[in-house]
Amino acid sequence: MSVLSGKKILLGVTGGIAAYKTTYLVRLFIKAGAQVQVVMTNNAKEFVTPLVLSTLSKNPVLSDFVKDTTTGEWANHVDLGLWADFMVVAPATINTLAKMATGESDNLLLAVYRSAKCPVYFAPAMDLDMYKHESTQHTFKVLQSFGNIMIPSEAGELASGLVGEGRMAEPENICTFIENDILGKAPLNGKKVLITAGPTYEAIDPVRFIGNHSSGKMGYALAEVANSLGAQVTLVSGPTSLKDPLDVNVVRVVSAEEMYSAVHEYYATTDIAICAAAVADYRPKNVAEQKIKKQTASLTIELEPTKDILASLGASKQNQFLVGFALETENELANAKGKLERKNLDAIVLNSLNDTGAGFGKPTNKVTFINHKEVKAFSIKEKGEVAKDIFNEIIERLDA
Repeated sequence: MSVLSGKKILLGVTGGIAAYKTTYLVRLFIKAGAQVQVVMTNNAKEFVTPLVLSTLSKNPVLSDFVKDTTTGEWANHVDLGLWADFMVVAPATINTLAKMATGESDNLLLAVYRSAKCPVYFAPAMDLDMYKHESTQHTFKVLQSFGNIMIPSEAGELASGLVGEGRMAEPENICTFIENDILGKAPLNGKKVLITAGPTYEAIDPVRFIGNHSSGKMGYALAEVANSLGAQVTLVSGPTSLKDPLDVNVVRVVSAEEMYSAVHEYYATTDIAICAAAVADYRPKNVAEQKIKKQTASLTIELEPTKDILASLGASKQNQFLVGFALETENELANAKGKLERKNLDAIVLNSLNDTGAGFGKPTNKVTFINHKEVKAFSIKEKGEVAKDIFNEIIERLDA
């Protein structure tokens, strides 16, 4: 999954010949899973039509302060600036860049820029002599001193016929630059995260097993969030119908024994381990080699304990931050705290089958994050949002 997935992007398009490339840039942002709102200057309409950018972005293109002269509805530049996760001005002509640097605000794009509370990237596009002019270089320095991030122009043939610096970076390179910049600043950049998810199946015979109702959705959501935060993620998954998250190393297993082996293969080099899988506590002591035939008499299956994966990780913990999950039906808080201490965990996530909307198979969950100092309860949320809450708590303690 791209780090752009779920991001809200304001794309400012100004009046340069490179504006035609923004059609490709919008498509790349959308393909990466981002939401895109285009704001363009009136001069930009000479090079690319609002209809094309609106169709590709799936949002109306804004260029004037008044959206509809009939109703008087206006484009709220303050709301737009607050909505975005980041803003990209591409192509950024020297005229617009100079106004950004000196404080002029004579169009909607510039008003949105001055209202933006998010990081702002700009991709200069101009001819060679304009690019090299001292005033232009000064403008670049001023904008960067404001905290704006410059996407370097590329060298090549320019609209004038000259060859040299000044052409806007190609859309693919703009996307890559932004992704790398976000990753470089991501809180888990360089960290290795190990997550377990789903159920385990313990064979009774070749066609039957002991299992549970876990869908794996919580663990998969955690893997996706960890990846978006810049981590290198390994997901050890029991049997599920879920698709492998993008850019995540997925190790498929079936039994508790297989999960135990896979987890220990990666644990030594892991920074953060989260055991969200619903591992079977018992397995048949003897597995029948052939399918057991139905009989009129009752059937007794002798069970033996499976290896306790979480306890084994706690026992061998070095510098890892180890998080467990506790699904409880009674004495929830006391049982979770006991598990936290008993298994040498740094934190435990409690959820209860008594909470409406929580538990196996549901798209939502309601959790309580517990460590050795505090207990923090969260409201019911989509599992993707729950995963973000969990990682926010982990990151806060890593930085402490």
